[in-house]
Amino acid sequence: MTGLVLEGGTFRGLFSAGFMDAMIEKGIEFPYVVGVSAGISNAASYVSGQFGRNLEILRNYRNDKRYIGIDNYKKCRSIFGLDFVYDEIPNSLIPFDYDKFRSYKGRFMVGVTNAETGKAEFLDGLADSDKWLSLRASCAIPGYFPPIEINGSKYYDGGLASPICAAKAFKDGCDKAVIILTQPTGFVKKCGAGNVIMSGIIKSRFPNIEKALLIRHRIYNRQAELCEKLEKKGKALVFRPSEKLESFQSDVSELERYWEMGYRMGIENSEKIKSFMG
Repeated sequence: MTGLVLEGGTFRGLFSAGFMDAMIEKGIEFPYVVGVSAGISNAASYVSGQFGRNLEILRNYRNDKRYIGIDNYKKCRSIFGLDFVYDEIPNSLIPFDYDKFRSYKGRFMVGVTNAETGKAEFLDGLADSDKWLSLRASCAIPGYFPPIEINGSKYYDGGLASPICAAKAFKDGCDKAVIILTQPTGFVKKCGAGNVIMSGIIKSRFPNIEKALLIRHRIYNRQAELCEKLEKKGKALVFRPSEKLESFQSDVSELERYWEMGYRMGIENSEKIKSFMG
């Protein structure tokens, strides 16, 4: 079984979205999908077979204050308009095909970070409601989102504890993986000033999230190294953008270019992927 593994990265995820749209066009369906943040959020439209839907959303709403803007903090303590993004858009403005999504026969695993333990957990995205709590949780970057409560537990961004979930895919029975990263070859993550500042703010409430913020760069680099090892062993195909992309890019033409980069890479490698999957 070949799994699809998806890194997050906020709007860098348009690269992955373009790649997955190429998979839709070429009729390539993975029986297992796992990821975090924007990666797994964009994958919902891949599983529902809605070509170009992720790009359409950002074309229409990236610079709409209802989608992202400081005023949203007053409503939901988030820079993103949570109900606008996860309710109004999929259920009204750019409808999501829930029937196609829920008829998917594979597994759709959403990576989140438990706010109390600081550890990675994985939720069944196919069991989510039309309010998308699991995807909200997987995207909940501390400082940009509040923690998201699901069944009595609070969760933050899955990328804190497990940004590249290749090991999870193999643990769940995959013997091969196609891994879509959103940073270029040679990228090494460092502990940024924002992580240090946020760790100090959050430590009194969630001390294990403080730790997760301070070591997330080490986890990322280890998991990226694992991807390279898997590729050398013939157990993975790893695809990356050719250049660094801005996480909060606001220029829609740049977002379209990122999507195109991923789409072209997916089309060009589609036969290789089919052969790899057997």
